[in-house]
Amino acid sequence: MPFSFFKKKTSKDLYTIAFYNLENLFDPENNARTLDEDFTPEGFKRWTPKKYRKKLSKLAKTIHGIGRPANTYPPVIIGVAEVENNSVLKNLIQTHPLEAVDYNFVHFDSPDERGIDTGLIYHQKYFKVLTSEAIPLFVDNPDGVRDTTRDILYVCGLLNGEKIHLFVNHWPSRRDGSESTEYKRITAAQVVKVKMGEIAAEEENPNFIVMGDFNDDPSSKSIQTLLEQTELHNPMESLHVPRSRGSASYKKIWSLFDQIILSHRFYRYEKGSHSFDTANIFDQEFLKELKGKYKGSPFRTFAGRKYLGGYSDHFPVYIILKYNK
Repeated sequence: MPFSFFKKKTSKDLYTIAFYNLENLFDPENNARTLDEDFTPEGFKRWTPKKYRKKLSKLAKTIHGIGRPANTYPPVIIGVAEVENNSVLKNLIQTHPLEAVDYNFVHFDSPDERGIDTGLIYHQKYFKVLTSEAIPLFVDNPDGVRDTTRDILYVCGLLNGEKIHLFVNHWPSRRDGSESTEYKRITAAQVVKVKMGEIAAEEENPNFIVMGDFNDDPSSKSIQTLLEQTELHNPMESLHVPRSRGSASYKKIWSLFDQIILSHRFYRYEKGSHSFDTANIFDQEFLKELKGKYKGSPFRTFAGRKYLGGYSDHFPVYIILKYNK
């Protein structure tokens, strides 16, 4: 069930903020500067323009619907992960039905060797970008070699006139083991906290929203490190107890790596501000495997080299904010 703080309001004053790991949104072109050869027509994945367009269509449909039926309007802010470049984000927001929404985006190329980055899509009618930057995440592998991982995207802007500081994250993976890579994600949490501290030193009572694929669950040490000695609250923690739901599934075990964490200030009522209403996982049936041993899991684009033609290996997550007039 959705975690809700306020009673349900009329939809015209509700604003959905989402995060979605898009599972390798690559264009079919070969970029000589990144390891994207698998996602070309001749590559391992046999990634053709037709498959690319099909994925864009599925993702656009999903993004447009995030937050329904609790909110009838498409999200005003969507953090995304695993996007290759500016072009794929431009193609995405120009794909039906998103092309009818006044979306723009923020993106920076990161040092990730595969070329997958984070980005922020926003509805220009409701959100105005004031400043943005890519915050480097410097972590080394156990052998001392630098892990060329994703930057943390920071965007400061005005949502209906209220100033909000957003962080879009895709923390280092567990590919080499959750315990042996834990220190990398703890470092990422500390980097976010340092930036938050710098903002708090210059601005009284700032509003923070920290979203992303953290590659850790709400109870993990990295997430708890992020919350320690801050004014942050994780409304998604209650969605993962018991582990009957999640945003991704591995060996039939649900994880909630995708989360949206926000300041306690969103839990107050003040005219001209936004108050927390709902947090949930957008796990509609059309996004799921409908049969077989993975029934109920996210309907992904690929399983290894096998093309399935699905959406993503993650479900989107979202919060809904109520604007207090």
